[in-house]
Amino acid sequence: MPADIGTLAVRRSTLISAPPERVWQEFESFERMAAWWGTGHTLVTYQPRLGGRVEMEVDIEGRPFRYGGDIVVFEPGRELTFENDWIPNQGWEAPTLITLRLTPALGGTLVELFHHAFERVGADAADQHAGFEGGWTMRQLDALRAIVEG
Repeated sequence: MPADIGTLAVRRSTLISAPPERVWQEFESFERMAAWWGTGHTLVTYQPRLGGRVEMEVDIEGRPFRYGGDIVVFEPGRELTFENDWIPNQGWEAPTLITLRLTPALGGTLVELFHHAFERVGADAADQHAGFEGGWTMRQLDALRAIVEG
């Protein structure tokens, strides 16, 4: 079942000139995922299955910080959704979610990235959402598109 995208959501998207089955090949292993999702941070763990984990690491002011969580939706060719929280938890009431959704469109695939469920983090949900809205770029989606369209 697809993830429900709530009110406070960051959305980035791109159209890739390939069918969803081809795009999904880049989600099928740690090595393939790291080639594009690991852009801007380091992909540390990727277990491509329901209940698997996704963990990343980023350097902030010279210190490594790890974040990620369990995969809660894994529908090959359609959607990957995983929990996203700092490891260990740094005060959020519940993790946010990151969803990558593939939809056939215009002879190719619309790939949407949502960072959502900020409503779950607590009283500062609006501030957290605003911070992540300003932080997300297109680098991962651009890298995925470059790999698939080669």
